[in-house]
Amino acid sequence: MALSAMDAADRVEQLVILTERLTELILQEAQAFEQHRPQDAMALIEETSRLANIYRHESARVRADPTMVAAAPLAQRTRLIRATEAFDSVLARQGRALDAARTVTEGLVQTIANEVAAQRNTGAGYGPKAAPSAPGSASAITLNKRA
Repeated sequence: MALSAMDAADRVEQLVILTERLTELILQEAQAFEQHRPQDAMALIEETSRLANIYRHESARVRADPTMVAAAPLAQRTRLIRATEAFDSVLARQGRALDAARTVTEGLVQTIANEVAAQRNTGAGYGPKAAPSAPGSASAITLNKRA
């Protein structure tokens, strides 16, 4: 799963390409959630997950041994820094989009639950003269082994 770089410049170039591609994918996912089209994000999940694992692994390797990229030209390392900053920005955007989607989903679930509870017509007792309970009120049955 590791990048096979020939030297520091090659490693930095591969990291830039990886970071830019991952940024592009995550941006597309964020846009899909912002447009309320999560199904569009699903098509990207496999590649995003694969690249995210490579990115996580490679960034950990570079953090552990910064000499892996130190010999690369300054302009190239600066390009990697800029790509990483863009990646961080897109991750924050995706986080906001996912949080908004979660909030909407939770609201929908709560609304549906309230509607179901309001439409329930549970009886208080049995038989033809049993009175329905108030809408939205809960009723429970407790079973006891001794009963």
